Amino acid sequence: MRDVPIFEYLAEALGLGLFMVAAGLVATALDSPRSPVHEWIESAELRRVLAGIAMGLTAIGLIYSPWGKRSGAHMNPAVTLGFLWLGRIRPRDALGYVAAQFIGGLVGVLLVAGLVGDAFAMPPVSFAATLPGASGVAAAFLAELVISFGMLFIILRIAAHPRHGSRAGLAAGALVTLYISVEAPLSGMSMNPARSFASAAPGALWDHLWVYFLAPPLGMCLAAVAFRWREDRPAPCAKVVHDPDTPCIHCGHQP
Repeated sequence: MRDVPIFEYLAEALGLGLFMVAAGLVATALDSPRSPVHEWIESAELRRVLAGIAMGLTAIGLIYSPWGKRSGAHMNPAVTLGFLWLGRIRPRDALGYVAAQFIGGLVGVLLVAGLVGDAFAMPPVSFAATLPGASGVAAAFLAELVISFGMLFIILRIAAHPRHGSRAGLAAGALVTLYISVEAPLSGMSMNPARSFASAAPGALWDHLWVYFLAPPLGMCLAAVAFRWREDRPAPCAKVVHDPDTPCIHCGHQP
């Protein structure tokens, strides 16, 4: 039996942990009434676009970082489940990834809470929690389903392309920016059970958490089904970006 790939698991924890640190700091700076940035930028729409740009760039940076290239930068249990359905990640590694994502995301939120305090914990920031918008729970569920499907389907199509595979991370970051800018009023834009749990747990914000535990995995598994049905080419390795200079536990590649 091969060794447990602890480095890859830690990379997943670090990736989502840093993403949540960035999300928490950006949300506090833009949305807390105590923040001077919130006072300077009165438009909620503009603040949301700026948040989208910041988090899209964060996602790109993490995907192309050394640890992102090593683990594959899932940073999301729904992504991991999609690759598991495609048979591109071993069940034991999928379990390790998911556990690491939940732990890393929670540690990231707790770190921001310790650094920033009430400006991050109190409404309207509320630990950067993802909550259904004014359109209701059904709209939030459908929106999460659609954006999750779109994210993984596009990643799979680009990653499987022999010439453009290295651009999959750029596409993922661009979609994060677009989704936060446009979709966030419907559901808070999660796509990620571990990300939503990390923000819900410190404040016991459990209402409607089921939306974010069900819709993103369902959407991404449907994306995996659609990719296999539509594409003649095989599914890509279980990495958002497969770096030829980085070893891979999924396909056995060695540089």
